[in-house]
Amino acid sequence: MNKESVGIVETKYFHIDEPIKLDSGEILDNVSVAYETYGELNKDKSNAILICHALTGDAHAAGWHEGDKKPGWWEIVIGPGKSLDSEKYFIICSNVLGGCKGTTGPSSINPKTKKPYGLDFPVVTIGDMVQVQKKLIDSFGITQLTAVIGGSMGGMQVLEWMVTYPEMMKKAIPIATTASSSPQQIAFNDVGRQAIFADPDWNKGNYYETGKVPVSGLSLARMIAHITYLSDESMDIKFGRGLQDKDEISYDFSVDFQVESYLKHQGEVFVKRFDANSYLFITKAVDLFDLSVNGSLIDGFKGVETKVEVISVDSDWLYPTEQSTEIVTALNANDVETSFSEIKSNYGHDAFLLEKGQLNHILSKFLADNTVEDIMMEKIATIRENANIEDAAKLMVDKHVTHIPVVTDDLKLIGIVTSWDLSKSIATGANQLKDIMTKTVKYCNAHESIEDVARKMRKFDISCLPVVDEDMKVLGLITTDQISNLLS
Repeated sequence: MNKESVGIVETKYFHIDEPIKLDSGEILDNVSVAYETYGELNKDKSNAILICHALTGDAHAAGWHEGDKKPGWWEIVIGPGKSLDSEKYFIICSNVLGGCKGTTGPSSINPKTKKPYGLDFPVVTIGDMVQVQKKLIDSFGITQLTAVIGGSMGGMQVLEWMVTYPEMMKKAIPIATTASSSPQQIAFNDVGRQAIFADPDWNKGNYYETGKVPVSGLSLARMIAHITYLSDESMDIKFGRGLQDKDEISYDFSVDFQVESYLKHQGEVFVKRFDANSYLFITKAVDLFDLSVNGSLIDGFKGVETKVEVISVDSDWLYPTEQSTEIVTALNANDVETSFSEIKSNYGHDAFLLEKGQLNHILSKFLADNTVEDIMMEKIATIRENANIEDAAKLMVDKHVTHIPVVTDDLKLIGIVTSWDLSKSIATGANQLKDIMTKTVKYCNAHESIEDVARKMRKFDISCLPVVDEDMKVLGLITTDQISNLLS
């Protein structure tokens, strides 16, 4: 275990006392939520980040469980010094409603029958999953999250958070996802479900007490899905047409190729850790996901308030970049502050779990809480109101600046003079600084975010702002060039 890991962690459980009303109208009682946290919640509870997992993920996003041979599923970005820094943030990840890793799902005991739910478990939606997550977040006393982040089905949860609880987060990062499942995506999920239905051991969902598990059906469903997580290029690089443990083709229906063996192994491993009925319910929730309103995604995103970073993968054909750009376009149409990044990878859809360098760079850049104080110029030239224009001109030349704050003897801001003002003085024949300086000065404070200041500069079409304290004393200057350099 290295120093960049959160170390040994354990899964915790939150029990929701009140009934949960689902999108279907059904009521679910006695819901439990499995979750893990990394880092410490600060005093004002302002440093929390929610991580949303993908289709077959769970609450164990980082660190190690006792006896485990591998860490949590997003260890590459969560931990000390990483983009999701556990020494800075309080990171929360919970298992989704309908899952099989501790949160209430079809394998849980139905309080009415005292037996596993099976198909008596109600159909759930991504919205239902997010509603349960919201109750978990509320239990910490958190009123606003620093960010909500997730990939694939986790990205759908992020988008749902943005629409349903727009004031609950400062930033949102949906990765390799879509705002509505396409017919092709639904088709792949349905074929997987049909494979489970066709397994005689599935027993119409009532297999928990039979001693038999629909291994064949669930394994086949996983094999089908896993193909969509890869790319043609990654499969060619990894396997090509290489043979598996043989020197020549067998000319029968045994496993000839390495790719066949790989998929078979993926199916066999999966059935040991996942429940077939949970697979049915969760894939159905993904199929039902659609944030458009009356066919319009623009209308669906009305009311979104958070700042958004949309991330896609160039080789992802399950949730291709085109679907991410549709999200960006709809958000832009609603004047939501949105940025977009595309991961370059041959891994396909799974790249969001594997591309350590690119992910940490993109996440760190977007989550950075840069303030004016971080980049402002502190040792700056100032001038008094009773100075003449020649003094101001010489000062600009000596200091190589185009803006000089005009201050009182105790350095309180009362105006600003620019190179443009000096040009104006020549045209008007003015000699005194007070005759040409701008007295209605726009300014900012040291603790303001770079984003807010950049918006202020764009709004008023200015390239420099004095930085002042609560007493209006000048602390420094910030320019559009500094902001551009930071962002680049």
